[in-house]
Amino acid sequence: MSLLGWLQIVLFFGLVLAVTKPLGLYLLHVFEGRTQPLPRVLGPVERLLLRLCGVDPRREQTWVRYALSLLAFSLFSALLVYLLQRLQHVLPLNPQNLPAVGPELAFNTAVSFTTNTNWQSYAGESTLSYLSQMVGLTWQNFVSAAAGIGVALALARGFTRRPGPEGQKTLGNFWVDLVRGTLYVLLPLCVVYALFLVSQGVLQNFAPYRELTTLEGVKQTLAMGPVASQEAIKMLGTNGGGFFNANSAHPFENPTPLTNLVQLVSIFAIPAALTYTYGKMARDTKQGWALFAAMSVLFFAGVTAAYAAESQANPAVAVAPVTQNGNLEGKEVRFGVAASALFATVTTDASCGAVNSMHDSFTALGGMVPLVNIQLGEVIFGGVGAGLYGLLVMVVLAVFIAGLMVGRTPEYLGKKIEAKELKLAMLYVLIFPLVILGLSAVAAVLPQGVSSLNDAGPHGLSEILYAYSSGTGNNGSAFAGLNANTPFWNISLGLAMLAGRFLMIVPVLAIAGSMVGKKVVAPGPGTFPTHGALFTGLLVSVVVIVGALTFFPALSLGPLVEHYLGQSGKVF
Repeated sequence: MSLLGWLQIVLFFGLVLAVTKPLGLYLLHVFEGRTQPLPRVLGPVERLLLRLCGVDPRREQTWVRYALSLLAFSLFSALLVYLLQRLQHVLPLNPQNLPAVGPELAFNTAVSFTTNTNWQSYAGESTLSYLSQMVGLTWQNFVSAAAGIGVALALARGFTRRPGPEGQKTLGNFWVDLVRGTLYVLLPLCVVYALFLVSQGVLQNFAPYRELTTLEGVKQTLAMGPVASQEAIKMLGTNGGGFFNANSAHPFENPTPLTNLVQLVSIFAIPAALTYTYGKMARDTKQGWALFAAMSVLFFAGVTAAYAAESQANPAVAVAPVTQNGNLEGKEVRFGVAASALFATVTTDASCGAVNSMHDSFTALGGMVPLVNIQLGEVIFGGVGAGLYGLLVMVVLAVFIAGLMVGRTPEYLGKKIEAKELKLAMLYVLIFPLVILGLSAVAAVLPQGVSSLNDAGPHGLSEILYAYSSGTGNNGSAFAGLNANTPFWNISLGLAMLAGRFLMIVPVLAIAGSMVGKKVVAPGPGTFPTHGALFTGLLVSVVVIVGALTFFPALSLGPLVEHYLGQSGKVF
């Protein structure tokens, strides 16, 4: 580790901190304000879209109707993306005449982008046409991110709204949240973002691929395409799916250290800002800063571990007559160890999945950091919306534990946490490891699973664990040693992504619906405060303990065993 490396990390976090409050206030104005920003420009567009959809913005929905609207919209979106891939060979904007995508891969990709996972079992530049990339994937990047923000706001309303005389039972309107999140937040920011990326050298064109001759006389094909427009929402919406197979390690997606820094900040920007938005909705900004502090503690723990591990020589090549300045295998020289370790930490903290280095080439402990980040529930800032509502579920568990400690009925923001909310929170917590560990066990024993591995032993197990953790956690990054483009992996990972998105969103909305109508009780002498350092420490402990107790045995057989074998000179 070096001082320059730590300066990069501190600069990144300082920029995230700087945008948290202003962007959080803007989000509050968009979703909870009486008037919208830019009313003369975007207001008529919003009203037109809602009118065309037959939506009355004044009519709010119960949690059941909110959930049904989300599920119906997601199903329609997945079908649209699936059909675009299957028919791309007869549709326009396909200058390379790429064939139709196979049914299993099309299913996997449609589910992946609908669930904001963006897992890619394919190389984008050799599989999807420009139309499929733009109309299918980029559009889905916008609406899946906006849907996640909507769910987070619905849960926030459940906790923070005070019931009226007849009891408040509604959580907002999904269609209004979807339109406003896309129209007022994601689209304007991405327009500016994409123009910045173009100015730095990111591609944005419809040109056919170019055939060049290298200095060695070898023919090489350079892929073209509308990259910057997809790159902007890929990062800002914590989607992560790359236009190119190399993702943000590709110079056409991420050409300079400046673009790398901006991409990193944009990944955390909205998840961090939502904590401030939540604090304002709760009428106590300290509540939001407590969540931000818990996320920050976990972030710094992860980036410190990853940076320390990747700053060491790789034991796998220690026997070679070379001098190692850290583990540079699988990393871009223009970024180096520090920026690569930071990117790996941020992208798995925020369920983004974009990569500027190959996680499969990290050391055993360095590769374990992004794996653990995902397995903690993607609550370290997390995806847009998903990080906030995931951490609020952990808050329910933390408040319950605190209530047991002080001998009082658990309360949060003056509302009692009762058996119903606790059961729903436990359902949310248990679905995640059940899907990951269950499918990993199946893949580890079936020939259809292990036949896709390029590595044996504990590293092969780590690749399996990472794939299902990434899919279920809606992250999308991968250990590149696994060939996931087979019927078994495409279908099983598709099911994991569906479970990780929708089987976990439904309990979240149910908690919101249960909490929204409850009376607010004034704090008393025995009320456990939920905005100080003590609560932040308790919340961090709950997140770590839930993840450690659930996944530690599997991690012991994977990256931990690989690390100790590497230290002893036995490398698989």
